[in-house]
Amino acid sequence: MKKVIKFSLFILFFLIIFSQINVVGAEAGTTVSIPNPLGATTGTSIPILLGKVINTALSVVGSLALVMFVYGGITWMLSSGSPEQVTKGKNIFIWATVGLIIIFSAYALVTLVFTSMGVK
Repeated sequence: MKKVIKFSLFILFFLIIFSQINVVGAEAGTTVSIPNPLGATTGTSIPILLGKVINTALSVVGSLALVMFVYGGITWMLSSGSPEQVTKGKNIFIWATVGLIIIFSAYALVTLVFTSMGVK
């Protein structure tokens, strides 16, 4: 019974606090302005935003490749001569290198496409 009373008081308190009616801008007749997420007021378009997103994503993936190189090196160095751990470290290096080749290829392709579209 005490749990029901506590829960009911909590719900009542919650409803009293969060049920207040707020005045919105439409009622007051004010204008609402949304800032441009690209930062500039002119000369921004979807291809520019897309280019920024792709460059950021490629930067993050490149950083992850660096982390994988470090992890592979640590695995290899701490293998203590264990053939399985040495192979694991070498495989991490190989796949991180393959990942970097893919990243550079993607960057070259994106740069080629945006250059042909006239986007800088």
